[in-house]
Amino acid sequence: MQLYKKLSRIGFLKNSYAFKFLFVAFIGIHIPLIGLLFFVLYGSKAISSDSILIFALITTLLATAVTLFFLKKLIKPIELASRSLIAYRKDRTIPSLPTNFSDEAGLLMSNIQESIADNENFIIEKQDLVYLLSHDLRNFVGNSKSAALLILEEESSDYIKELAELIAQSSSEQFHYIERFITLLKEQDQIIKRNSQVSLIQFLPVFSMVAKQLDQVLVVKNIKLVLSIDVKEALLKIDDDLLIRVLVNVIDNAIKFSYPDSEIEVHVYLDDSKLYLKVKDTGVGFDQKQSGELFKKFTKMSMSGTSNEPSTGIGLYLCKKIVERHNGVIDAESSGTNKGATFSIVFDTKKG
Repeated sequence: MQLYKKLSRIGFLKNSYAFKFLFVAFIGIHIPLIGLLFFVLYGSKAISSDSILIFALITTLLATAVTLFFLKKLIKPIELASRSLIAYRKDRTIPSLPTNFSDEAGLLMSNIQESIADNENFIIEKQDLVYLLSHDLRNFVGNSKSAALLILEEESSDYIKELAELIAQSSSEQFHYIERFITLLKEQDQIIKRNSQVSLIQFLPVFSMVAKQLDQVLVVKNIKLVLSIDVKEALLKIDDDLLIRVLVNVIDNAIKFSYPDSEIEVHVYLDDSKLYLKVKDTGVGFDQKQSGELFKKFTKMSMSGTSNEPSTGIGLYLCKKIVERHNGVIDAESSGTNKGATFSIVFDTKKG
């Protein structure tokens, strides 16, 4: 950036990035000619033609190397703008690009900086609005539940009590749904801003924690979780808690769409340098053509589970975000409706 800054102080180069390139190229092109003139004019009178040719070739090569070196330095603003944009898209890192240059490269950096700032403000405002609406909805649901509980305390007919119990139960389900939705939105924001380092993941403790978190829902539907762990540990660029969160979400999804008294198989194994974590169920399945739709935010494929469990339509989307941000891939396969599904999470152990 130093060369770019210095050239931007020159009046006729200040407002044109192209002129800066042409200026450096012009000087580079004429260095051999100037050097050759000095060599001929001030060198020995008995200069041979071979000497002139060799000198011309050497100065041309040197001038070309120097010119390319400075041109490489001159494209630093473009490289900086590109890296900043990639870092924001990948890690949501807010750049600090210079905005005081008036040529094309300067305007590019300024526009990227302003666009990212505007986008961040939009995201924050959208999140605040969603949290506000969710908070208000939670209050409305709470009011309905309180009213239903008051009715149940009064001397009412069995029919009225039955309706009040239905309202109370429905309100509780809505309340838990809203709470889960708010939690997932907060998790999404945390995931986007979080950067993990390569760490040694031990799978037995990881799955012990996963099973502990899912124990209650497994018991309710009498579903057996069958673990087959062929790999004790692996170096991955993901934290234990994030991997646990992904596995809990994926297995919970399998439980939700599995029938009672069934099994869910989890297999962890290495194939060459690829680490596979597969979750297989025998539940409702899906049309394979719609597999990509499963991982979209608020997907149209979101539906209630086999025991009418509610779905936020964002859980698998977050799993995909977490896995892909940590050098992994997640996908789903199914042979069709009521033929079960297999979710595969794959990490490249060479990349960490």
